[in-house]
Amino acid sequence: MKPNLKVKIGNIEMKNPVTVASGTFGYGEEFEGLTGIKSLGAIVSKTITLNARVGNKPPRIAETPAGMLNSIGLENPGTDKFLKEKLPIMAKFKIPIIVSIAGESKGEYKEVAEKLDKIGKIDGIEINISCPNVRTNELIAQNENLTAEVVEAVKSATRKTVITKLSPNVTNIVSIAKAAEAAGTDAISLINTITAMAVDIRKKGSKLGNITGGLSGPAIKPIALGMVWKVYHSVRVPIIGMGGIMDWQDALEFILCGAKAVMVGTANFVNPDSACEIIKGIENYLKSEKIKDIKDLVGKLRV
Repeated sequence: MKPNLKVKIGNIEMKNPVTVASGTFGYGEEFEGLTGIKSLGAIVSKTITLNARVGNKPPRIAETPAGMLNSIGLENPGTDKFLKEKLPIMAKFKIPIIVSIAGESKGEYKEVAEKLDKIGKIDGIEINISCPNVRTNELIAQNENLTAEVVEAVKSATRKTVITKLSPNVTNIVSIAKAAEAAGTDAISLINTITAMAVDIRKKGSKLGNITGGLSGPAIKPIALGMVWKVYHSVRVPIIGMGGIMDWQDALEFILCGAKAVMVGTANFVNPDSACEIIKGIENYLKSEKIKDIKDLVGKLRV
């Protein structure tokens, strides 16, 4: 008997718990040729803002041991152009669409959410308050009150499922998660990248134009797992886990720690089919372990 992989995040019905992390899959146009893309549980857009952003100065990417640094700076075409040019590409895949949004103020977050609320093709909104490459954005994620204000503003502007993406660059991830939950978020995704840098000793400078960037990849997985575990035992809303998921075994670790769904990020740069392969790996694992439903594994880490 085929195991049940379906999960529900807010009002978003996902046929399996695997999606892609914002910023690692573009708007889907780079991956249109992948035969398995329609098998994803959902697709998450690159973060958009109210107005177009040019992003940070180059270089924007640097490889590190067991990881990758990026300092893109939320480059995007702006909300109106996204809706006109990018959303139709994402809609072709006929899977739930989650749009990641950011802003310089709670007013901007609200205005973007209002625009997206009118679009039937969009199933959910991920509030990116945690990009380490945009100072204003990062400041929100490090403050309980500002986090709550942004969540409340977005929730007041939309009936769609709202997911709040948290930053690991905080003293107490649980207090921030609780603030987001109290403000009405329908789910929490964590973690975003960790502020870090890489140095070129020949040039005697940073390898990134913005000096620091966000570290992702296998190097951050232990940190991400620990934060997912802590938050799972502190909130009642669903958690979407991410941070160094490269294969199905990694994904299952997050699910056991409390994630109801997972996002695949850096792995997409190594293998564009990675998310699709992870879905198959999870299914095969459930069959081999005679587990009928993926939900039976959520938070079942033995302690």
